[in-house]
Amino acid sequence: MVFALTATIIFYSCNEEKNNNGNHLYEYDNNISPRWSSPENMNGAEAAGGKENNTAKGHAFDSIAAGATYKLLDIKNAGIINRMWITINDRSPEMLRALKIEMFWDGVDKPAVSVPFGDFFGVGLGQTTAFQNALFANAEGRSFNCFIQMPFKRGAKIQVVNESSKTLQLIFFDVDYSTLKNWNDDYLYFHAYWQRDTATTLAADYEILPQLQGKGRFLGTNIGVAANPLYRKSWFGEGEIKIYVDADKAYPTLNGTGTEDYIGTAWGQGKFINNYTGCSIADDSLLQWAFYRYHIPDPVFFKTACRVTMQQIGGDGTDSVAAYQQEGAPLIPVTTATEKGFYMFYTKDSIVQLANATHKGWTNFYRSDDVSAVAYFYLDKPTSNLKPLQGMAYRTAKLRTRK
Repeated sequence: MVFALTATIIFYSCNEEKNNNGNHLYEYDNNISPRWSSPENMNGAEAAGGKENNTAKGHAFDSIAAGATYKLLDIKNAGIINRMWITINDRSPEMLRALKIEMFWDGVDKPAVSVPFGDFFGVGLGQTTAFQNALFANAEGRSFNCFIQMPFKRGAKIQVVNESSKTLQLIFFDVDYSTLKNWNDDYLYFHAYWQRDTATTLAADYEILPQLQGKGRFLGTNIGVAANPLYRKSWFGEGEIKIYVDADKAYPTLNGTGTEDYIGTAWGQGKFINNYTGCSIADDSLLQWAFYRYHIPDPVFFKTACRVTMQQIGGDGTDSVAAYQQEGAPLIPVTTATEKGFYMFYTKDSIVQLANATHKGWTNFYRSDDVSAVAYFYLDKPTSNLKPLQGMAYRTAKLRTRK
């Protein structure tokens, strides 16, 4: 028996190996100095780490009482955050939503980031699972890593607020950053925005990122969907992503073709993890999906404004959708695809009753689900025009967990 062996040889040029600041890995960068903020050396003070207990691991963690705020970093100079790592002992869905992480730049009072802790780190729906992508990692489902670079000109404050009713007993962390000697006016400030709608409105697109004013870059999103059981196990993800930039009004410049298409898969959505797209949760029994897309190879810049939405459209066989309709599930039929053609019947004035449908096949329909999302973006200023984070009770209501 003869075996044919093939091999692919990939050559890497050292000229392509660069660090986060754009320098070759072997180049010295005189503009930056490394710092780590951790319980062993808060704010990364120079030559001040690990002093407690005669340097023998005297202060590796802290706790956060119910209602308390704990600062991970609070400095007043120019710098850039390169990495964050955190682990906590209580990783329940309720705690991951009750904790919020906030970031303030340049001494302003309004946070640029105010997001539920788990959601910020890409843990959708409060369900921890092991994953790693270009921006976040949860190595074994027990830690929270962020690799997004975050420059600041005059100062940075990062804090975790415990809005639950119990003490978080253990929090370990380090915030790895560099001080900057020279500021580049092209640097943008990092922001993140989260909101949840427990019952989206029929025929109204869910806003991943509400209308944002300023110049910047939409970095991407992670989205969680807890599907409405009134639609049984029908497909939730026919809705299209729409990104309105600058002067876009009624119609967007960037328009997708479906939710699973947006994250790079097709014909439904199972679990997969890639660098820039993925689905970390695909649970037919709990009717939950958590997925993401990060616009790194395909940057989305805007000069004056940006808005990002996702249509709330699902699909199933015509007879099944007709049954949901007759059972009182909130829905509006949109289209039916058959072997003979594509039938469009959505109007704002009337709702088609599918029990009388003469064309049967795959029917798309507006639906109402529980949807939440984090929008990550950069902006040319340390604050935005967006609303404050929703309250803890709303964030933690009706979370689904496997028993």
